Amino acid sequence: MTPPTPVRDVVILLARVGIGIVFFAHGWQKLVTNGIDGTAAFFDQAGVPLPTLSAWFAALVELIGGAALIVGAGLPIAGLLLAVTMAGAFLFVHAGKGLFIDQGGYEYVLTLGAASLLLAAVGASRFSVDHLLFGRRTRAVDTARS
Repeated sequence: MTPPTPVRDVVILLARVGIGIVFFAHGWQKLVTNGIDGTAAFFDQAGVPLPTLSAWFAALVELIGGAALIVGAGLPIAGLLLAVTMAGAFLFVHAGKGLFIDQGGYEYVLTLGAASLLLAAVGASRFSVDHLLFGRRTRAVDTARS
């Protein structure tokens, strides 16, 4: 049973904002706190290919993608790109360390990656920039599917 639309929209908004804040903070950390050079050095040590380019990619996707989740803009693209960064974190940093985060495991990146894919699939809801820009077209598509 699907919850009523207003409840669904509020739940999606809360999820978007919460997940977006986490991604935005991690992008900020890579870009400003640690700096691209520090992030690239860590990526190089972890065996990430093209560590400087990868550091820029991860920092910008997390920062801009996190902001996109917060405001609800371009969710299919932002969600997919964020999932790609989490797949990279899984493959190069966490995969061989088990599930649990206290052992360096992948539970955190798995959760963020899955949440990003879910938001990419379900969309931003009515409380979003996407709805403001494309709401009428989205409603027409949803009505046609019913």
